[in-house]
Amino acid sequence: MSYELSAVVADVELLREQTADLDHAVLAALRQDFALLPVTPQLVEELTGALPDYHPEEPTPEQPFELVISPALGGLLDRWSQRGPVAYLEAEFAGGLGHQASAVWLGGRLSWGPRFDSAFTLPRGEWPINAALARLGVEPGRWLDPFAELGLHLERHTAGWLAHGRRGLTADYWDELAEEWEEQQFPADQQPERSGPVGDWGIP
Repeated sequence: MSYELSAVVADVELLREQTADLDHAVLAALRQDFALLPVTPQLVEELTGALPDYHPEEPTPEQPFELVISPALGGLLDRWSQRGPVAYLEAEFAGGLGHQASAVWLGGRLSWGPRFDSAFTLPRGEWPINAALARLGVEPGRWLDPFAELGLHLERHTAGWLAHGRRGLTADYWDELAEEWEEQQFPADQQPERSGPVGDWGIP
């Protein structure tokens, strides 16, 4: 299975406030009162007045993002971060191979990153997206890591996140469907044990 992500993640109220008047902003609910804003070409154009640029080569530690963070886009993230931490996240995986990158803005400036990884030899908590989410204030829970704790595995592509946001789904929507299916398939005294939602979601 493939997975791709290009999104801003921050406190849901911060993102609602900053995107309230935008035509192309769609917020998708995550856990712990965070939200995900899919970064589409239409959104970038609306935010900056220009179409986005993309690096033609594969991302590397020296050039971690496919999306070019232009001065206009970087300045916008600077301004948003005056109200609280804001992360930009990118990932692309296919067949378990791929890369992820992240950066965090806080207090009106880039405060951490960008970070990039395609080898994933570090502890899971130090992977770029998990490390960025920890800096946003994501707290540990019953899920495997901050990535899964917020529900970033629930949709695998930008189109999915756009649908997620437009339908007003919660981050627990798929859990609720799974539990409903189990209740329909098994008698009450034969429910399968759910040892916790731990999986790699198609990424390392």
